[in-house]
Amino acid sequence: MKYMQTRTQSLIESFANVTIGYFVALSAQMIVFPLYEIEVSLSQNIQIGLIFTAVSIARSYLLRRFFNHYHHQPAG
Repeated sequence: MKYMQTRTQSLIESFANVTIGYFVALSAQMIVFPLYEIEVSLSQNIQIGLIFTAVSIARSYLLRRFFNHYHHQPAG
């Protein structure tokens, strides 16, 4: 029997993945932005990170649901 991930499980996995990614990205922004002379405050860095995080959560969830659906289609 194949295990099919529920929508809730997909969403939880996506949130966990993106939460970790958020902190990695925030750290990267704080290192990379100054190298390109982009000056933003910590608050602005957090806001930018949150915007991209929301986009990432939506992307991750939709892709997961697409592939989950695609892989569970009847043959033929």
